[in-house]
Amino acid sequence: MDFKVCGTTKGITAFQMDTKITGVGRDTMKKALLQARDGRVHIIERMLTALPTHRSDLSPHAPRILTLKIKPSQIGAVIGSGGKTIRGITEQTGVAIDIDDDGTVSIASANQAMANKAIDIIRSLTQEPEVNKTYLGVVKRIVDFGAFIEILPGTDGLCHVSELTDGRVERVEDVISEGDEVLVKCVGIDRYGKIRLSRKEALAEKQS
Repeated sequence: MDFKVCGTTKGITAFQMDTKITGVGRDTMKKALLQARDGRVHIIERMLTALPTHRSDLSPHAPRILTLKIKPSQIGAVIGSGGKTIRGITEQTGVAIDIDDDGTVSIASANQAMANKAIDIIRSLTQEPEVNKTYLGVVKRIVDFGAFIEILPGTDGLCHVSELTDGRVERVEDVISEGDEVLVKCVGIDRYGKIRLSRKEALAEKQS
C-alpha cells in the first residue's frame, strides 16, 4: 500500500492512496492517519524553527510571472508594426511577453527589476491623456491655426494659435518650431477623441 498525507498542524489538506488489496479496515486507516499527523507536526515544527514565517516577497532573482491589463484596442501599440515594439521591449529587458485578446499582458522573468522595467514601458505606451493634466510634449507639425503636439507615444493634440501664449500671435513659428519640447495642458477631449491643448495655461500654472 502506498499512502501519502499532506496538511497543516490543524488538519489534512489532501491524501492519496494506492492499494493492491480490496480494502483497508477502519482501525488500520485510523492508525495510519494518526502516524501521519505525528510525522507532519514534527516536520512542520522543524521547518518553523528554521523559518518562523513566510518571506514577504520572492527573491529578486526568482522566476515570476506578472500581469497587467490594457485595452484590447491598445494591443497594437504594444506589439508595433511587424512586432517591432514588443521585440524591442524583450531585447531591452530579457523578459518574455504574452498578450491575450482581452488585453491581459503576462510578463515572465527571473529578474524583478527587468520585469518592472517592461511593465513601465508598456504602461507608457498605453497611457491615455487626461483632462487638466500637464505634459511635456514635442511639436510634430505646425499649421496656420496652431500646432500638433505629441504628448504621449503616438498620441498628439492640437494647440490652437490662440492657446500658444498671452497676446496675439501672427505666426505660430514666432513662438514654437517643429521638434521643440513644450509644456502643454490638456484642456479638453471631444467625443471623437480629439485633444485640445494649451501652452498658455501650462505656462501660467508653472509661474503661479
